Amino acid sequence: MTPAKILRERLADQADGPLLLAGAPNALAARVVEETGFGAVYVSGAGVTNSYLGMPDLGLLTMTEVADHVAAMADAVSLPLVVDADTGFGNALNVQRTVRRLERAGAAAIQLEDQVAPKKCGHFAGKDVISATEMVGKIHAAVDARADDDTVIIARTDARATAGLDEACDRAGRYLEAGADVLFVEAPRSAEEMRKITANVPAIHVANMVEGGLTPILSRAELGELGFSVALYANAAMRGAVLGMRAVLEHLREHGDTIDAADKMISWQDRQNLVSKPLFDELDARYAVPEEEKR
Repeated sequence: MTPAKILRERLADQADGPLLLAGAPNALAARVVEETGFGAVYVSGAGVTNSYLGMPDLGLLTMTEVADHVAAMADAVSLPLVVDADTGFGNALNVQRTVRRLERAGAAAIQLEDQVAPKKCGHFAGKDVISATEMVGKIHAAVDARADDDTVIIARTDARATAGLDEACDRAGRYLEAGADVLFVEAPRSAEEMRKITANVPAIHVANMVEGGLTPILSRAELGELGFSVALYANAAMRGAVLGMRAVLEHLREHGDTIDAADKMISWQDRQNLVSKPLFDELDARYAVPEEEKR
């Protein structure tokens, strides 16, 4: 079964509540997401921008940079990859190229949004959106471009910030009609707004849980009751990792060594297991030239 088909099944299975979708900025983080038991990995545009460029989420990544990260993650994990493709990196024709490239890299789902390029984080001020008609064309282009009909197209709208919730819901409905499989209304301001989204546009909906952002953080059960099928935590892992790095580095700076910092780091063996060192040792031995043939 393909990763895209697996993802569709996991989106449909709400027995335990919404799909918990954890974000990863790189292949190592994706490995941690997988080993801790999540059902999919979200390739966060903000996370990749922050970790790879050390810059804010302002539409600075290129399509090829995103595709390279997706390919590395696809090699590292077996989980379906849900890829944040921002605005599709251009017009409808660019969207087609983006979808084809990300599918080849290993994307099981591709998320597109209706912001004006260069986009901004959905919880930043100063955003603007393209016309709904232009975004509908992008969704049509994405649906037509995908090689696998199971590849999930996620349509995000940021119109709540620019024109209000009614406009955002109207756009979500139009994007669904255009062929989007999953809807993502960004940055509702309350549980009441969130309930209105799912009530007005019955579909598979993403709830973006941004700690410190504009949307209230609700439990998985609460999100399920509100009608959401995905609980997205795009950058929780990265933010936790930064906290851990700071703790180790502050200890090193203060004490001049890491002798008493072992409890703040994974062990040497855990690190090697995480990156499959035993598997590479086995492969190295399997393909090695016998000693007698080296002479």
